[in-house]
Amino acid sequence: MNRPAYWLVALLVLSSSVLSAQPKYEFRGVWVATVNNIDWPKPGTYGDPAKQKADYIRLLDLHQRNGMNAMIVQVRPAADAFYPSQYEPWSEWLTGTQGKPPSPYYDPMQFMIEETHKRGMEFHAWLNPYRAVHNLNGSSIAPNHISRIHPEWFLTYGDKKYFDPGNKEAQKFVVNVIQDIVKRYDVDAIHMDDYFYPYRIPGKEFPDAASYARSGSSLSKDDWRRSNVDSIIVAISQVIKKEKRLCKFGISPFSVWRNKDKDPVRGSDTRAGQTNYDDLYADVLLWLEKGWIDYVTPQLYLEIGHDKIDYVKILDWWSRNSFGRHIYIGHGIYRAGGKEAAWNNPNQIPDQIKLLRRYPNVQGSIYFSSKSFENNPNGWNDSLHNEYYKYPALLPPMRWIDNEKPWPPIVERAIVDDSIIQLKVKPDPRNRIEIKYYVVYQYAADSHSETFGNSPKYLSRLVTEPGGFVLKEALSSKHFSYRYVITAVGRNNNESDLSETAILVQPGGKWSFYTP
Repeated sequence: MNRPAYWLVALLVLSSSVLSAQPKYEFRGVWVATVNNIDWPKPGTYGDPAKQKADYIRLLDLHQRNGMNAMIVQVRPAADAFYPSQYEPWSEWLTGTQGKPPSPYYDPMQFMIEETHKRGMEFHAWLNPYRAVHNLNGSSIAPNHISRIHPEWFLTYGDKKYFDPGNKEAQKFVVNVIQDIVKRYDVDAIHMDDYFYPYRIPGKEFPDAASYARSGSSLSKDDWRRSNVDSIIVAISQVIKKEKRLCKFGISPFSVWRNKDKDPVRGSDTRAGQTNYDDLYADVLLWLEKGWIDYVTPQLYLEIGHDKIDYVKILDWWSRNSFGRHIYIGHGIYRAGGKEAAWNNPNQIPDQIKLLRRYPNVQGSIYFSSKSFENNPNGWNDSLHNEYYKYPALLPPMRWIDNEKPWPPIVERAIVDDSIIQLKVKPDPRNRIEIKYYVVYQYAADSHSETFGNSPKYLSRLVTEPGGFVLKEALSSKHFSYRYVITAVGRNNNESDLSETAILVQPGGKWSFYTP
């Protein structure tokens, strides 16, 4: 499709009022980067776990107000850990010194998972697969860091040290780390970013010639590198599903898989200086096509109309290459406040949201990064809270993982003191599915029941009490009648059928129930 045609698509999308309507199912996530304390925890809190906890809760509350339903938290930035690990030392960005545990002691990842789940939000554990030492000139390196125990597994490139992707023992170690997390923690997903083989440093070749020679591979060096990355993706995918079938595996690659000048058939109409396939040796399309990963979050950090990587074009390309897996678009809100006019335009992010909602193969967004929201850049917090994420969204289910939905909850109803509705909600005893939360819908009695369940504006609240809860709500004399419906949502985000509709009427000034 040529450039004028793409802009015609963009204009049609942006002018369509239909696309302002919010979908009922939408992934809305935020990256929380811990490397260099970008987002959390703050450097001044190294010896203050109580302050770290309070800061994380503050972040959660901010993002929940903005309508988010998932947190993607970096728990292993450089072969270190934000949790007690038998494999890797405590992160220097948690306590100031690598290997030093928090004092007073706590388990940051366990704390973050519990607080995130309380709000009905998912927790995706973000790991960097191969980065081992972030800065050779300044990073704290503990005596038990794997780079000291097995120096032969590592390669130095620039000012960083990386696991050698061609070393099978190193691969196995990374897989064991991930298996340990999935086995011990209630994470909803394992998430990896774009650093597989590192981005090229001009004039410097990644120093894996000896590793390539030892492999004895008949593949070209580029294909061998891609094969190395493919093999660890397969191994991670298998171990995740072995430990917890419902735990998801997601990758956030650089925005461009391959430029069209390198691959006229499958490449995108872009002119990226480096790409996943040719420079990072990450064949993300193969991983999607083979079903090794459950979702992809391409980092579309450039603006609509960019001269080399146009958001409109690359969004369309990814939507046509999902292979039935989920796509969540990565938005570069960190670019706000710079010198680029496009990123000082309050319409940039709203327009990007409108565009992605045009594509049924795109299920949502993730924003980089958390701290960018703290100053309400370009009023985007307000835009999300008041318009684009005004209503809660349910997380989209991944039906290839599991398609079984819970039984509808059992609801006992009563009127208390002639003015308060009381609904006692409990799970159906026939249920075999772990309940994540209940969804309470409230709407006018004259609403069309066949459409209300598909509209988020009737979604009153999410209740994260799997064992059941009691809802009490004062009835308003301004309305003649109400309907209440409650559903149960399972761990894979499949929603139950509707519970029995409760309609309340007010004949002669007294409320009562009836069921149609």
